Amino acid sequence: MAKARTSVAKPPVMKTVASKTARVRQKPVRDSFTMPERDFALIATLKARALAARRETKKSELLRAGLHVLTALDTPALLAALGQLDPVKVGRPKKDH
Repeated sequence: MAKARTSVAKPPVMKTVASKTARVRQKPVRDSFTMPERDFALIATLKARALAARRETKKSELLRAGLHVLTALDTPALLAALGQLDPVKVGRPKKDH
């Protein structure tokens, strides 16, 4: 008796264009977003900490580093971190006329 084959979708293959020692410049993507003032102030705090350690940094570097740290979390830890965030009203504020 033949066994039924189950089809499992394979994840897409990511092609590596550079080794770990060589860095390839990627095309930057511009975007905008909204965050609470308290979270935005954390960016200044983290920039000051990096500068105190003699490492000047930009907002985008901090956000990118944060994404890499979040990627390393397992799903329950990621959900816990997301659960600690204050909700943000989505959309652009209405213009005063």
